[in-house]
Amino acid sequence: MDDAEFSAAVAAVTSAFGDPTRRDIFLYARENAIGVTAAEVAERFELHANVARHHLDKLAAGGYLNVHVERAGSAGAGRPSKRYKASEKVLEFPSRRDDLLITLLGRTLALLPEREAAAMAEEVGEEYGRNLARQMSPGEGHRSFQAALHAVAEALTAHGFAAHAEARGSSIAIVAEQCPFGATATQHPVICAVDRGIVKGMLGGLYGDTAPATTASRAQGDATCVTAV
Repeated sequence: MDDAEFSAAVAAVTSAFGDPTRRDIFLYARENAIGVTAAEVAERFELHANVARHHLDKLAAGGYLNVHVERAGSAGAGRPSKRYKASEKVLEFPSRRDDLLITLLGRTLALLPEREAAAMAEEVGEEYGRNLARQMSPGEGHRSFQAALHAVAEALTAHGFAAHAEARGSSIAIVAEQCPFGATATQHPVICAVDRGIVKGMLGGLYGDTAPATTASRAQGDATCVTAV
């Protein structure tokens, strides 16, 4: 693992478990075979329900908790509640197997015309992003634009991008300090369309349709990767 990969892995784990209360909540959820609800976490840790839900959603964004919707009552009346259950994700640094898969993906995209390869990479990323959004907010309405952006940044960080949302002129951007694609992105910059697609897919699922655009890329020599929305 090189320095960039190490930094990205540390950022992902820190984002999810840097808060001691969040660590305790994760352990509490892991100890409950059927999972926990935000109300149960709020009562257990003496938190406001919204704060408990924030911690649970952050863990879910990182893939450490799976989310299931429970309908209220036998007739399905009332607002559905979410139950959070520990996933099978292992707390470990990325393996070299991931590097091989990324390299093969880059080589596969390189066999296609650039425009076609970019469209395919973005489509794959968008589908993955929409799946992430469904896991984070099953059965719920859309979030506000700001809340959706921060959820996207947290999910990207959990995937090794060390990302955050910030204002850039008249738009808001997702800024990624690291790139989990490593040298493959430099050799095949078209792969950067994958993370643009993830942003588009997640925002589509959490907020609504948008048209993200890549305005800076580490693969092209920029200091960070920037996706403007």
